[in-house]
Amino acid sequence: MKKTVAEIKDRDLVEAVFLVKEKIVAMAKNGKPYLTLKLMDKTGEVDAKIWDNADQVGSLFDKNDFLAVKGKASVYLGKMQLIVSELKRVSEETVVLADFLPETDNDIKAMEAELHALVAGLADQDLARLLRSFFEDPELMAQYRTAPAAKGMHHVYLGGLLEHSLAVARLVDAMVPLYQGLNRDLLVAGALLHDIGKVREMTYLRCFDYSDEGKLLGHITIGVEMLQERIAKLPDFPGELAMLLKHMILSHHGQYEYGSPKRPKTMEATILNYLDDLDSKINGIRTHIRKEPDSPSRWTAYHRLYDRYFFKDKPAVAEGEVGTDLEPSELLAETVTAPVPSSPVSGPEAAPQQRQEQRQEKGQEQRERKNFTNNPFAVLKK
Repeated sequence: MKKTVAEIKDRDLVEAVFLVKEKIVAMAKNGKPYLTLKLMDKTGEVDAKIWDNADQVGSLFDKNDFLAVKGKASVYLGKMQLIVSELKRVSEETVVLADFLPETDNDIKAMEAELHALVAGLADQDLARLLRSFFEDPELMAQYRTAPAAKGMHHVYLGGLLEHSLAVARLVDAMVPLYQGLNRDLLVAGALLHDIGKVREMTYLRCFDYSDEGKLLGHITIGVEMLQERIAKLPDFPGELAMLLKHMILSHHGQYEYGSPKRPKTMEATILNYLDDLDSKINGIRTHIRKEPDSPSRWTAYHRLYDRYFFKDKPAVAEGEVGTDLEPSELLAETVTAPVPSSPVSGPEAAPQQRQEQRQEKGQEQRERKNFTNNPFAVLKK
């Protein structure tokens, strides 16, 4: 009966320990409070409901606690959820944290070796000594190889920041030979440092969240500050090179509405913006598709941030079965109507501070969101 999130099927009886990612008190239509939770382990997340004695049960635990849960799984509006019948708070000392947080499938040591090889291969010695000052710092490197790349968009797992940064650097080396006159070393440095501020923007020793510094400043501002701190300790570092690298960090989200204080105004900054966007979207879409390995449909569930469904190349349909595919006319339709989520009505137990934090996180999420029509030259077409 003990199951990981990935193993839960409809009507399963579940008995397992999970990490509480979200805890919200809501109000049913009959005026009775209930608890809606998001529980997680390293294999995924699942929604959970506690219908009875919400006030009493809710006082027993908080977000980021570990819970031993008993309940029954059911599918509601196409989404798996647990109806919890029993729960007990579990001491942190009795669990292995690695069992509850998702992590990269790649070998961390191999990725570190690739990182150091990239730095060693730089011809520009000023950039090489700058990157060494970052990645030969044991404390910084421990954060860089552990941090996720985001809270919800892409590479949302331990080691995600390192994996994403290396992927952008590989894209740099794939395209530099195609275009004359590009500064390969500057692009590699930008690839490895563009998200460096995320080591301080995010907290990741429990559920992934934003730190106070992350909410107030954001990873772009933090990254430029970290860069300036390192450059200040390097004698005779070229001022223009510092300016160009700072500009790449400041502009790598591409547009003001996506959180960039500046739009890309150099060739290298423009390239970094598009390569960063490309890798993040590929990872985000693949992760979304993998969430439904047993779905018979050739279409994913609706992706709220990308505002669309995605067509799956290889649906999980057994031979002789008919999947729940959309009709060809629906595939060709210009718009697809998204399902309206059934959000519970917040009750008086939902504190104003909690609701304010939810609005702040939604705003942060929207600033990070990069539209599929990301085009810095779109204004020229008006």
